[in-house]
Amino acid sequence: MENLITELNSHEVLLKIAVSILVVFTLWGLMGLILRVLHKQIDDLQLYHRIKKTMNYVTFTLFVIIMVVYWSTGNVNSMTTFLGLVSAGIAIALKDIFVNIAAWFFIVVRKPFKVGDRIQIGDISGDVIDQRIIQFTLMEIGNWVDGDQSTGRVVHIPNYKLLIEPMANFSQGFQYIWNEIPVLLTFESDWEKAKKILNEIVYSSTEHLSKEAEERVRQASKRYMIYYSKLTPIVYTSVENSGVQLSIRYLCEPRKRRTTIQEIWETILLEFAKHDDIELAYPTQRMIINNPMET
Repeated sequence: MENLITELNSHEVLLKIAVSILVVFTLWGLMGLILRVLHKQIDDLQLYHRIKKTMNYVTFTLFVIIMVVYWSTGNVNSMTTFLGLVSAGIAIALKDIFVNIAAWFFIVVRKPFKVGDRIQIGDISGDVIDQRIIQFTLMEIGNWVDGDQSTGRVVHIPNYKLLIEPMANFSQGFQYIWNEIPVLLTFESDWEKAKKILNEIVYSSTEHLSKEAEERVRQASKRYMIYYSKLTPIVYTSVENSGVQLSIRYLCEPRKRRTTIQEIWETILLEFAKHDDIELAYPTQRMIINNPMET
């Protein structure tokens, strides 16, 4: 007898699930039909989208009311099953919100960044200007603007991105970045003299940062495995297709990268102008014609 009752109850639940699915498709089909008619009748797109959003809310509310009335008629097991299905549906629909809240707890506890920090997450870089339970906000830098300067766009990023995307914080830990400026000279230039000039320029411009960076490294090494044996600026030499390349490598603050590049380049141009045996190179082509005279 108990087995018969259980079988009947399971058949009743399956029937109600089938009817519920039919109701979903019916409401969805009716709403789609109405929206299709309205789209032809309404020329104002903003008005159409407002009506569409309102109809979504109304349809969902109507579906919930129908389901509550339908599933509440019958035994307790049916209502329990319905509540279980609704709970599962809500959990799936609000999955991103729950993940964002979990990521927010991670941000609060681990503090990977704070408001005011300059960070990069995925392909987006910017200064953190707001932090909330669902998302954080950046003032974007870079993109189509050179020199890591602001684009003026405010970018909202969901918190869960922090759990799945690599993130770099320019304002925590070492708090400096290494920047390089390539200076390409012609093969005919006195590259040794030019290298000496570049060393003097970069030392005079950035030597004070090396002393500050040593203290920052010492502090950061208490939390991270950060170790640098050389923090002073240096000029490296290499040979490229169009000439001798001298690469200036130096420390700078992330927000001052473009400023330091400008200052160093202006000094380089002024100093190189004083020497006739130093010339900046650019891509060139050389043609050798071998046409021996007939004897």
